[in-house]
Amino acid sequence: MIEPVVDLAWLRAAGPRVVLADVRWYLDGRSGRAAYEAGHLPGAVFVDLDRWLAGPASPAEGRHPLPDPAVFAEGMAALGIGDSDVVIGYDDAGGVVAARLVWMLRATGRDAALLDGGIAAYDGELTSDEPSRPRADFTVRAWPVDRLAGIDAATGSSAVVLDARDPARFRGEVEPVDPRPGHIPGARNLPCRDNLSPDGRFRPVEELRARFSAVGAGADTISYCGSGVTACHNLLALEYAGLGPGRLYPGSWSQYSSDPGRPAATGE
Repeated sequence: MIEPVVDLAWLRAAGPRVVLADVRWYLDGRSGRAAYEAGHLPGAVFVDLDRWLAGPASPAEGRHPLPDPAVFAEGMAALGIGDSDVVIGYDDAGGVVAARLVWMLRATGRDAALLDGGIAAYDGELTSDEPSRPRADFTVRAWPVDRLAGIDAATGSSAVVLDARDPARFRGEVEPVDPRPGHIPGARNLPCRDNLSPDGRFRPVEELRARFSAVGAGADTISYCGSGVTACHNLLALEYAGLGPGRLYPGSWSQYSSDPGRPAATGE
């Protein structure tokens, strides 16, 4: 399997098996599809996060639970992504959204990676032309249980639990979308956007390794965020740093905070 992060030079040398996937999505309600139509990398398909990368939202499951594996398979097949394709995902936020697609593909045994730097790293002209790819064969595969953690594991296991949200949300100072402010007691804040250097590219592997090691993160790590999307960025960075794949808590804070019987911590 390829590394979870690749650069533009790798992409250009990779050949015809590569499928570019534009996974732009915005918490503030802006349209990722409109952004794609206004300009995207040549040949890229648009992957709708809400349609293909998440199941129906509910208090019991969270805002972006994992979709039924058959739904995910249908979405990929319809976009022309097959089992043997190499998928390179990107967005305009350093990969924190595209990480969801890349994690889902890698967790089910497919070759996929983030484009380091995202759309801003591309030095050619963007296009509004949408490619027409023939339907592909994409096998339905169950989500692997060893790559997932439920709400009880995120609160009652010996694993290191990482919260990928921005510090103000972790501390409970603001909460723009979920039922309650705060974080899971015992969780450690490791904002996913800090996996990136100021230029929007991933920090060197040595820096990432030191960053995760400082909070005790390794193979036995559970990652969550607001709804299980940006948490995938921490998991890919953890793997990129050579510290193991970790586990995703898909329901994340949106599920946890909907249960009034579970305590919420605030502050550092």
